Amino acid sequence: MTAFALTWRPSPLHTVGAAADATRMDTVELLVGDLDAQTEFYRRAVTLDVLDQSGPRATLGRDGIPIVTLTHTPDLPPFRRHDAGLYHTAIAFPDRAALAAAVMSMARHAGHLYEGATDHTFSNAFYFHDPEGNGIELYWDRPVEVWQNKPAGWMPQNLAIDPNAFLREHFDPSRESTDEATIGHVHLQVGDIATARRFYVDTLGFDVVMDLGSALFISAGGYHHHIGMNTWHSAGAGPRAVSLGLGDVRLRMPERSDVLALADRARHAGIATEDDGRSLRLRDPWGTLLTVTPEKGAA
Repeated sequence: MTAFALTWRPSPLHTVGAAADATRMDTVELLVGDLDAQTEFYRRAVTLDVLDQSGPRATLGRDGIPIVTLTHTPDLPPFRRHDAGLYHTAIAFPDRAALAAAVMSMARHAGHLYEGATDHTFSNAFYFHDPEGNGIELYWDRPVEVWQNKPAGWMPQNLAIDPNAFLREHFDPSRESTDEATIGHVHLQVGDIATARRFYVDTLGFDVVMDLGSALFISAGGYHHHIGMNTWHSAGAGPRAVSLGLGDVRLRMPERSDVLALADRARHAGIATEDDGRSLRLRDPWGTLLTVTPEKGAA
């Protein structure tokens, strides 16, 4: 990480960006080639529950909270590693024991898909990919006082986690994997950071939390990040080709007025939007679809 020009900008709970402080991430849609296999993977290995399944679509989550929607699109080509699109979907767990239960399940059912584990100061994160190559992060957040409102010059560290030591300390075989889990953040591959910043910060209204030069991390309401973007594999990428992988990224804002304010900022920036009266849809500069829905009045 010392190779990057890192700027850490911790924020209080009230933030200056135009995006509402209570904005949060919602379900991620993945376009998949094998619906049955992918559904079984997210159910058995990632330990999500099947909340709804009909026709070409399955939605999985925890405690009634949807996390990932799988849409069967077998005729699409595979996602290309150097294109813009999904880097990983990050699922947040309420404590280390719940995280350990999910990691143990992944080790038992899909250990060959493990990529690594890192203590980011603000979180403990374990990285995998699913059978079709979509990145997955399973993580637990440290208490906010560890990573919010730090003095100028402070920056998070990235230390390797020994997964076996973590499981020995935190895995409880008597505990059922029924804890709540949510989409904590989504990490995207983009073509360049300056363009991403203009769209996600200047137009959507998120705050910059970390800027690594080749990666940008943004949030609303002082979270460490709701959306990450990097060019590590995708520098110079143009608009996305239609492929397997990321379908859309979904966000929730508190009020319909927050969604309408975002729509106004987008139109002022010359960005096309679609509004069906419930959700706003718009695409980032690489064609990634964002769907924004208010909490109140949402189905």
